[in-house]
Amino acid sequence: MAKNKPSKPAGKSKGKQQQEARKPSFRSLLINYILITAAFYFAMKSCQKQKPQDKQTAKTEQTTDSTSTNAAIQSVSGDSVWTAVLTRQAKPVFTVENQVARYVFSPKGGDIQRVELKNYKLADGSPVVLLTRDNHDFHLELPLRNGQTLSTRDLTFEPETVKTDSNTVVRMHLPVEAGKGLTLTYTIPNDDYLLDFRMESAGMDSDLAPKPVHLHWEVKALAHESNPKYENQFTAIKYKTADGDVDGLSSFGDKKEETVDNVEWVDFKQWFFSSFLINKTKPWKEVKLAQTKLYDKEKDSLHTKHFLMETDLDTKGGTWAYDFQWLHGPNDYNLLKSYGMDLEKVIPLGWGIFGWINKYAFIPLFNWLKGFISNYGLIIILITLIVRLVTAPLYHKTYISQAKTKIIKPEMDEINKKYKDNPMKRQQEVMKLQSKAGVNPLSGCLPSLLFIPIFYALFRFFPAEIDLRQKGFLWIDDLSAYESFVKLPFHIPLLGNHISLFALLAAVVMFFYMKMNQSGQSMSMPTQEGMPDMSKLMKWMLYFSPVMMFFFFNNYASGLSLYYFVSTLLSLIIVYIIKEYVIDEEKVRAQIEENKKKPKKQSKFQQRLQKMMEEAERQKQLKEQAKRKKK
Repeated sequence: MAKNKPSKPAGKSKGKQQQEARKPSFRSLLINYILITAAFYFAMKSCQKQKPQDKQTAKTEQTTDSTSTNAAIQSVSGDSVWTAVLTRQAKPVFTVENQVARYVFSPKGGDIQRVELKNYKLADGSPVVLLTRDNHDFHLELPLRNGQTLSTRDLTFEPETVKTDSNTVVRMHLPVEAGKGLTLTYTIPNDDYLLDFRMESAGMDSDLAPKPVHLHWEVKALAHESNPKYENQFTAIKYKTADGDVDGLSSFGDKKEETVDNVEWVDFKQWFFSSFLINKTKPWKEVKLAQTKLYDKEKDSLHTKHFLMETDLDTKGGTWAYDFQWLHGPNDYNLLKSYGMDLEKVIPLGWGIFGWINKYAFIPLFNWLKGFISNYGLIIILITLIVRLVTAPLYHKTYISQAKTKIIKPEMDEINKKYKDNPMKRQQEVMKLQSKAGVNPLSGCLPSLLFIPIFYALFRFFPAEIDLRQKGFLWIDDLSAYESFVKLPFHIPLLGNHISLFALLAAVVMFFYMKMNQSGQSMSMPTQEGMPDMSKLMKWMLYFSPVMMFFFFNNYASGLSLYYFVSTLLSLIIVYIIKEYVIDEEKVRAQIEENKKKPKKQSKFQQRLQKMMEEAERQKQLKEQAKRKKK
């Protein structure tokens, strides 16, 4: 809560005593600052840019393990038709591209074997790869009449590609006999991530048992960012149910499992990218979901989590059709929202009012600014400036109220002395004085109350905004991730093994901002008897709060540190201008005297509070009278 500047002290002795009381704290701060500066100097000598690990291999992938195929052949032994199907020679994989992605299809299994995103890169400049043959498995398990199960990953499909003006159709057909077979059809638009996917079985009633077809999908999510450990915090399975709720498994913990009913879509969500499987026919009755943490610096630095989805399709017999959609693409809020299926809700923008602020304020503002500004650090600074200009009137109102409080402090001190043994009566008289003077004791809380939802909204926005990914500013490499200005050769609990310069600058500016607000605190806030000494508590908070904020910002998105640094610096400047050049204490004093002559009518809230305090005082007096009668 911002506080007003003190009036000039009546004498020098009091000011000297206050200065002497502050000396140890300033000395400690100076020592800490020197130590941090020295740490910067020596650590920067050994600081070098971390080389991006090779997250995604470009090696030619091997053919399917023959053991799986042999097992499938054994399951249909004696059936010459299916044996012939399983022993067909597979055609080579082939690639289909559009404007945004590159898809590699495999006739063996009939699925998408690899997905590359053209418009997004890794730190080493190679394209982002979401799926490879080695990191994912999508197949159907077909129940046979002989009681065995046959997986589509062991089947060889006949591919057919048809290109039109608007899309490319890839049809994977599995002919069994005349008039019977299984067909997987992919429709790839020319400039979009959303693919139509149709699975159709025809005429196979004599081959397939009247049981549900089992769908199995699993992915070992590849790490795409320079810090997979941090990336893992935003990686988890999400889903939408038929009643419209979008939920998911927690991204924290080593292993999570959940069974969900009536599911419309499932998303294997990573920090900035997603793989959606969307059911367009009807919701899955029951879906088993599981995720396991994989990333380990020593054991597995290539993957973040293992995702698994299993469900039964509502199919009984050999003739059925299901329509799905695949979406392998970026977690871009506007893009996902354009599909109209609540896909954008997988982006963690915050709940309640915080999400509302992001959706209807910061995202539109950010999109508007990026339309003509290419420097994203500058965009963050402009957003900060706009927020501070909008909230500036609140600061003015706050300091006017604090100036009034300081002026009536002598009268408040008299009330404290007069009613020192009666806290209830003392509070009533203080409220009457404030009402006569036109002082609102809650006005100082307004900036803080407004700041909290704005800060939390941005706390969610910066690490979720994909346009900030790999966007640098000054010495920052990535505004969506934490900044490592200095890499330390050791690990500090809660702080990590790095130091963020903007986090440090934000903490330093915060210290001076709080110090300016606390100057004169004892003059503007009378000490209530029986209450703790607020001046000591606030002096302790003056040093504790910036340190805690530094620890917090050091491990969070550098865009947030930049925002908080600029925001606090602007607040420091605005408050200084208001206190030094805007507020005229003589005019305020004259206004108070005028208000005392014509006091404001109490609000309904003040009237209710006054009645409550009077009733409490009356009850207290009755109790005291009852005690005296007993004696």
